Amino acid sequence: MAAKAPLVLRLCLFLCISLSLLLLSSPQRVTSLSLDADVDDHYYHYDGDEDDDNYYHDDDDDVFSGRPVRRIYDGDDDENYYRNDEVDFSSRPARRLYDGGAVMPEKYNVLNGNSSNSSSGSAFCRLLSLQILDLSNNKLTGKLPDCWWNLQSLQFMDLSHNRFSGEIPAVNTSYNCSLESVHLAGNGFTGVFPSALKGCQTLVTLDIGNNNFFGGIPPWIGKGLSSLKILSLRSNNFTGEIPSELSHLSQLQLLDMTNNSLTGSIPTSFGNLTSMKNPKIVSSAGSLDGSTYQDRIDIIWKGQEIIFQKTLQLMTGIDLSGNSLSECIPDELTNLQGLRFLNLSRNNLSCGIPENIGSLKNLESLDLSSNEISGAIPPSLAGISTLSTLNLSYNHLSGKIPTGNQLQTFTDPSIYSHNSGLCGPPLNISCTNASVASDERDCRTCEDQYFYYCVMAGVVFGFWLWFGMLLSIGTWRYAIFGFVDGMQCKVMQKVSSVDKFLSRGNTDQYL
Repeated sequence: MAAKAPLVLRLCLFLCISLSLLLLSSPQRVTSLSLDADVDDHYYHYDGDEDDDNYYHDDDDDVFSGRPVRRIYDGDDDENYYRNDEVDFSSRPARRLYDGGAVMPEKYNVLNGNSSNSSSGSAFCRLLSLQILDLSNNKLTGKLPDCWWNLQSLQFMDLSHNRFSGEIPAVNTSYNCSLESVHLAGNGFTGVFPSALKGCQTLVTLDIGNNNFFGGIPPWIGKGLSSLKILSLRSNNFTGEIPSELSHLSQLQLLDMTNNSLTGSIPTSFGNLTSMKNPKIVSSAGSLDGSTYQDRIDIIWKGQEIIFQKTLQLMTGIDLSGNSLSECIPDELTNLQGLRFLNLSRNNLSCGIPENIGSLKNLESLDLSSNEISGAIPPSLAGISTLSTLNLSYNHLSGKIPTGNQLQTFTDPSIYSHNSGLCGPPLNISCTNASVASDERDCRTCEDQYFYYCVMAGVVFGFWLWFGMLLSIGTWRYAIFGFVDGMQCKVMQKVSSVDKFLSRGNTDQYL
């Protein structure tokens, strides 16, 4: 019996080793993230155990990285097939999306900066619980399918900087919009302003810049998008006037309409934009619990295009540059004391700079260049201690450039260039010479008018002088009066004879 004990132990050990090897060779582990040999190598599938959420795959040769991905399938699979996982594909260059096997999570999807170069397809339309979708900075093409608006749980959608085209699909009356942030900038979208957003009361950020949208800016934005804090319509083909209803956006902190074809005047009601009146931190759309997504926006800041993300809450400003706006700069804009930048350049604005411009105590950047603004630079401008960027060039400003405080730090004369009436530092034009030159220009502009008045006065004066001299000479006076009396007698005789013939009805010789 003692001899049989080692044999039993060896048999048990053999069975344990065999069972372990069998478990380790299970195909559920080997094929967790594999390349399907029957499809193109651009398409990746997940074929492992869908209940295994603790497995990680991070091979340098694979496309995607992060947590286990689940494939999207356009068939009739049960919706529970898709998992609520978060995945970040940004660390690997994704190739393209595939309706039959693209890998996407259901709740959060971040696919930015991957240079994907295929059509968007309708793969995402099945992810009804999707809350964050970031496909920015790829090369995705095609049109948005109508089914995209079925994603009624979607809160953050970023499709910016791709190659999408066509119009934004309309929505049905049952669409319940929960969007908080929409970024469509840098594509080829066309059509009028997307009416699909009309019922998005929760929308905080809307960026549709750098597209081909056209037509007027709808007035319903003022009430239909009441939660809007960031509105960017830059570099499109919008026309018409700026609707005054935008002043109802009490939470608006950033308004960017640069490089369109807007006309008319700047609404005076903009002075009622509540969030721009007081210097305070305005919260943006922020991020969703459980995700790392942060809202962001591109802004022309001090002459450079900068992406604001973490400091977005600190930004408050208006950019209406590059349009065809006319008339005066409303004095009401000086009520917006929370503004950090104001850009009204490259328009047809006239009149003068508002005298109370100095009340914008938090202003850091002011650009009024390339307009028809005239008059003097208000001295109150020198009192804005936060001002670090200024451009008043290409206008019709005149007088001495104010000195003192912040304006003394602007030593670049180009910010005042092409204003023929300005003088003083930093320009190399002394105000004494400028005053003389200004007087000479004023005289030249009025010279023709003065000459006309002088000539008329001289003619009248000369006539009466000549006539008076004739009357002052006795012989000439008698001759003139005799001539006038003789002519009077002849005229009266002629009139009397005509009257007699007319009374007899014989008018033939006078016809």
